[in-house]
Amino acid sequence: MLSVRWSDGTVGEFASIWLRDNLAEDRERPSGQRLVDVTDLPRDPRIRSAELSGANALIGWQDEALVSTHALDWLYEFAAGRQRVPERERRLWLEGSGLSAQRDFGWLSWPQLQANDSARLAWLTRLLQDGLAFLRAVPREEGTILEAMGMVGFVAETNYGRLFDVRVVEQPENLAFSDRGLGLHADNPYRDPVPGFQALHTLLAAPDGGDSLFADGIALAAHLRSIDPDSFELLTRTPVPFRYRGTGADLYAERPLIALDCTGGIAAVAYNNRSIQPLRLPPAQCRRYYAAYRRFAELLREPRFQLATRLEGGDLALFDNQRILHGRTGFASARHPRHLQGCYLTRDSVYSRTALLRQGLSAGLR
Repeated sequence: MLSVRWSDGTVGEFASIWLRDNLAEDRERPSGQRLVDVTDLPRDPRIRSAELSGANALIGWQDEALVSTHALDWLYEFAAGRQRVPERERRLWLEGSGLSAQRDFGWLSWPQLQANDSARLAWLTRLLQDGLAFLRAVPREEGTILEAMGMVGFVAETNYGRLFDVRVVEQPENLAFSDRGLGLHADNPYRDPVPGFQALHTLLAAPDGGDSLFADGIALAAHLRSIDPDSFELLTRTPVPFRYRGTGADLYAERPLIALDCTGGIAAVAYNNRSIQPLRLPPAQCRRYYAAYRRFAELLREPRFQLATRLEGGDLALFDNQRILHGRTGFASARHPRHLQGCYLTRDSVYSRTALLRQGLSAGLR
């Protein structure tokens, strides 16, 4: 093991096998991809010597004619914990009714999105931290959403196309294309993968309803974990079947309502009461599961957890579809039509675009 102490008191301890596995010379430049496999390493590498040389640690290896160089600032990142990346510092919000969309979330104008990289980075960072952000003054022309979202990430094509119209039709294949109110939900849990981000651009707002509803599904799941851990655990380990059948599409996937990451943290919420299929559970398990399912659903219906806002013509809402649950109030389409256009973005592309923008701006300041 190598131990390094920095002047600020930070101490890092690094296993010899880890250091031997992370030699700079064993990575291709500039891609950073590894040129060796773990089976290419000595089974039990031992450190023969270690010394400081300027901004590097030089390590000599026993039984090898090798002296490796490890940058101290690179080692410091691991000693101090995970490197701080602002867009990955998630900020949960639970009491949505006490928040204002205009005051408490990121907003950006259409001209700023197009021309101001610094403003766009700040807005994207807020989007990824809060899970929800808005654009204003986006031209109310069909298809403009694709131009706007092309500056954010990669638009995903589905059976609805690259974009879809949210407006009332006579025989809707999806209740989103009616004037009914829709409870909080995540879109398309019957897809694999579930769409990462969703954008909705208001072309024509209804004056008598159709208000947007949002809630932080991960914050709600964390709240459930704190007040009813048994129900939470059941919702994380029970597979739920989701299905959609329509013209040109028959989609099916199974996933828990609450998904955990590899550390046990909450990764995603896939609540959608409209597309859930009959559960395949024994009767005794059904009773327990439905009690937990109902407990979570009741939280989603509590007004205090819902952010209600009205999107006017030219407003665009962009949100993390695996975190933020959304819905709407009903409206009278016979009197006033309502028209939104939407699209989905791949999750990794939004994070990638943000990281590249941050790197580009940082390089310009150096």
